[in-house]
Amino acid sequence: MPMRKLTVEELERTDLATFRQMKKTPLVIVLDNVRSLHNVGSVLRSADAFALEAVYMCGITATPPSAEIHKTALGAEDSVHWQHFPDTLDAVASLRREGYVILAVEQVENSHKLGTYRFEPGKKYALILGNEVKGVQQCVVDACDGALEIPQHGTKHSLNVSVTAGIVMWEAARALLPSLH
Repeated sequence: MPMRKLTVEELERTDLATFRQMKKTPLVIVLDNVRSLHNVGSVLRSADAFALEAVYMCGITATPPSAEIHKTALGAEDSVHWQHFPDTLDAVASLRREGYVILAVEQVENSHKLGTYRFEPGKKYALILGNEVKGVQQCVVDACDGALEIPQHGTKHSLNVSVTAGIVMWEAARALLPSLH
């Protein structure tokens, strides 16, 4: 069967006003001292795709407006709710008060391998992703309810933070939004 690429009009994308009002995936991504503005933009773009509640940018993580963030976000910096916290632990405390299950995405002892962790519909989750070199700060890992790890089988021990974000967003959104099944 032949396949034809769909036009932008055929994709029937949600407009900005409707997106801002629609029900969101009960998931917040927390960026813990992410250096690359391109990574920040890419995370925002993926957060838009999966209709996440928010992206929290912490510490040295840059925030919009920024031409470099826009280069990869392509406008998602305007659709996705984002907030900056000077310290990641302040973001964690805020999320805890709001009833989120808080998980570091990090290679730590007793981490849950992604694919085996069960995201429970009806609960709200926050996933913390760390700095491109140092990962999630240990003090932040200590403040989490648990950790997720993406199984890897190659010679490298890490993935780019924006790639990791896309993978974990998909896994969580798939479980939390029945419409993705």
